[in-house]
Amino acid sequence: MDIRHFKTFKCIIEEGSFSNAALKIGYTQSTVTSQIQQLEQELSIKLFEKIGRNMVLTPLGKELISYTDELLETVKKIESIGKNDSIPRGELKIAIADSLMSYKLQNVLGLFKQKAPDVKISIVSLNCFVINDMLSKGEIDIGLLYDVGTHKESLTSVELTEFSLALVCSPLFNHDNVDFNNPNQVIDTSLVINEPNCIYRRIFENYLRENNITMNNTIELWSIEAIKNCVASNLGISFLPRFVVENELKNNRLKEIKTNCSDTKITAIYSYHKNKWVSPAMSLFMQLVRENFESNSCVGAYDPI
Repeated sequence: MDIRHFKTFKCIIEEGSFSNAALKIGYTQSTVTSQIQQLEQELSIKLFEKIGRNMVLTPLGKELISYTDELLETVKKIESIGKNDSIPRGELKIAIADSLMSYKLQNVLGLFKQKAPDVKISIVSLNCFVINDMLSKGEIDIGLLYDVGTHKESLTSVELTEFSLALVCSPLFNHDNVDFNNPNQVIDTSLVINEPNCIYRRIFENYLRENNITMNNTIELWSIEAIKNCVASNLGISFLPRFVVENELKNNRLKEIKTNCSDTKITAIYSYHKNKWVSPAMSLFMQLVRENFESNSCVGAYDPI
């Protein structure tokens, strides 16, 4: 069997189509099609079938994905034999939770670029549950995210630090008759928050359900900066990691509301697949992440209202 055929198969899965894979690896589409046909002949199975205008994976094609990942990881290890493993090179694919990407990783990425200029690094900002799924499928090398409690045996995870959370509002918010510690009430304001699978949204919404507290509306935004701007404009309240509202609390652009769930913490971790070959690039990035979190403590306390 030709390893190139498995690499082409993997590229089709990652890029979503034969044509996109051809562009990615610099082949003609006919070459990509020919390689898949040869692989199907060698394995005596059908990997793709045409449904309408699209080529979709067969059940056996889906089954081959995990074996292909293992094979190509083994090839990487074999290719590294005899090379200078102290020099990071190649490609590094990373997925990072949005708040960590926006507020905690600039130093790490800057240092990594200095120390590993020959590494092509690709980064996506995604939901923690999506990151876990991509790690399990071998679609990324490293995930930097929050522990969401879905521990998978296929992943190695390393705890970095804990972050506290804060319920925040505008200084203009009329909080005189609002107490989030009292159960069984309707509060006349909106919750401005990330998408439903956001870990701190889940924590706060669970708290509201447990205490039978309802709010008028939910404004769902994907940008933390947009959330903070809406809250500062008195369009609602939000529940966020304290470190993302540090400056706004210091400058009195936002105020913290006291609530019984404010002592809840979320844990930042990095994860990678147990079968993944830890390349010099991966090793360096994880080292820089550990050092960054060890040298930076969490944000200090602010007086809640």
